[in-house]
Amino acid sequence: MPSIDPKRLLSDLRTLRSIGAQGIGVVRPAFSAKDMEARRWLAARFEEAGLETRIDGVGNVLGRSRKAGRALLLGSHSDTQATGGWLDGALGVIYALEVARALVADSASRDLPLDLVSFQDEESRFLGCLGSRSLIGALTPEMERGAADKDGVVLADALAQAGLADAPRLRISRERYAGFFEAHIEQGPTLDDSGKRIGVVTGIVGLRGIRFAFHGQQNHAGTTMMARRRDASAALYELAQRINQEFPKLAAERSVWTMGRLKLEPNAASIVPGYAELDLQFRDAAEAQLDAFTEAAQRIVAEMNARGSVRIAATPARAPIAPTQMDDGLRSHLEAAAEKHAPGKWMRLPSGAFHDAGIISACLPAAMLFIPSIGGISHDFAEDSREEDIVLGCQVLADAVAACAAAAGIRGL
Repeated sequence: MPSIDPKRLLSDLRTLRSIGAQGIGVVRPAFSAKDMEARRWLAARFEEAGLETRIDGVGNVLGRSRKAGRALLLGSHSDTQATGGWLDGALGVIYALEVARALVADSASRDLPLDLVSFQDEESRFLGCLGSRSLIGALTPEMERGAADKDGVVLADALAQAGLADAPRLRISRERYAGFFEAHIEQGPTLDDSGKRIGVVTGIVGLRGIRFAFHGQQNHAGTTMMARRRDASAALYELAQRINQEFPKLAAERSVWTMGRLKLEPNAASIVPGYAELDLQFRDAAEAQLDAFTEAAQRIVAEMNARGSVRIAATPARAPIAPTQMDDGLRSHLEAAAEKHAPGKWMRLPSGAFHDAGIISACLPAAMLFIPSIGGISHDFAEDSREEDIVLGCQVLADAVAACAAAAGIRGL
């Protein structure tokens, strides 16, 4: 079986970390100058590994093997949150690079066609999983036309600024690939709390978002009596409270919901707000559960609108993402490799965070590997994983990919 180079792996991770570093964190949002610098650096590393590499028209970095036969695809994303951690996404991209180099150095696996990818905008600056959606042909013109970041920058302008407006957009196909592997930090506490070192993902939760717009009447805070007010903020707070009261009655074991963005206008202490917005996001592994939450939110809005004081409009806040299951065959290779290198120290678990593997699984069999996040922290500068877990996870992935090469159902395809 192939052997990874721990020093090379950690060195590449640290180099990628340095592009956009701010303190212990990384600021490398999609299409920013630092993001594009990182993508050019990755493209050069993919080329050095012997791959024919291009940055496509939405910023995906795709390195294609020059070897004959059907390939396996490995990778993740290299863009970050606005104030992100150094391993979210980056871990899986550098794992893919290191696994490719390790397989080439091993006589038993050097002939395996292996393609590498760094997806663009998984973190939703413009559109969640923009790059993987584009690669499977699921990025529609309607999605693109409506895509803008929180500062009002539209996707078309960001593409032009990054020099990608005229670049071809690549596609991946079931005919070329036998499957896709993505490695990632867990971004939650399950592995760290349980003392396990490897997680094999069973499935990825679905995700929906609703944006509530509250239309009231702006007025003077001192002269407008309470009975006459059409206070958009009061309606927002009431709706948020009712969601937190009703959703627990419907929730499954791993259901989660978040109201992490709100807006008040004019946002002044002495003015009754006339307009407000609230974003609700909810996740679960079952479509029926997501339907139940959607129906509950719609019922609450209808009941509040019936009172006629503040009008509430509810619209989708993002493209819905359906729950997905990981491929049993690819998972079995991860499980065997985990048991070999971390006997008794691995577990199966669902992913509460969404990943590009959830998009790619609509086109290819897909599987995911997790390593622990210290303290369960992610999407924060404090995000970190232990070096020994980083190294272990990459070796497990390398063995799993090599096993796929040797399996009759993969190598001969």
